[in-house]
Amino acid sequence: MMAEQQSALWAADWNIDWQAPWLAPLRVLGRSAHAHVLRGATVAQALQQVACEHELLPGWQFVDQQQLPAGLAYEAFIHARCCIPTRDNLHDFFNGLIWLHWPLLKQQLNRLQAAEITRQGVGAQRGRLRDAITVLDENGGLLLAPEALCDALRQRRWQDLFVTHRALWAQARLLPIGHALLEKLVQPRKPITAHVICVPVQEGWQAMVAAEADAWLSAQIASGTCNLADKPYLPIPILGIPGWCHENQNFSFYDDSLVFRAPRTTQATQQRVRPERELAG
Repeated sequence: MMAEQQSALWAADWNIDWQAPWLAPLRVLGRSAHAHVLRGATVAQALQQVACEHELLPGWQFVDQQQLPAGLAYEAFIHARCCIPTRDNLHDFFNGLIWLHWPLLKQQLNRLQAAEITRQGVGAQRGRLRDAITVLDENGGLLLAPEALCDALRQRRWQDLFVTHRALWAQARLLPIGHALLEKLVQPRKPITAHVICVPVQEGWQAMVAAEADAWLSAQIASGTCNLADKPYLPIPILGIPGWCHENQNFSFYDDSLVFRAPRTTQATQQRVRPERELAG
């Protein structure tokens, strides 16, 4: 690694706490890639080495950002070359980890982005679908939870969600997808908010492994059952989740109206995603 690249890496905060609960799904591969970076590999090299070691993303490659030709859209390049341009920073590090853990979803999102670029070109605005994809890609997540939690989240009944129904969180699981979200969580702050696709499930379904969640969500998007253009997302202050922040054991944590905001008078209804009885289909 060139000296200036090394300096840029250490200028970033690479002190990642792999015991953080939101990193649990990424922990094994993440620690390995992180160790490669700390030993001097570029982020692209580290991710590619982990991909090869675990036989992930066959036919795909992490490459240096400089391989992206000037004037060619990032998403179009990925789609055409099966190469993921990667910079030496935390943002692209977590993006790479999501590619390794959600390969079907990331490829599906890239196909949609590339198709929109072909249809509309690259303008000052992304357009409705590309904007919605970006929300999921940068800041999204998949929340598998009992119906009571989904209803409380949809209606922004924060006390019900995090206090009254607190015990139900043992039957819930939030799987982060957004790499910008993960980057922000390296330095956790109370206002950090994820935008989740919330799927009501019965007890047991929260144990779905990442590969199953990847296959299911990508299939829902491909079939149109989950229409991303409708932005089927619900905002959730992520440190409010029980067990994700020590301070939320004191329920006054949830009294902060600047973070746990009251519902709007007129609020769009979240698009329904198929319930748990169809997850195994």
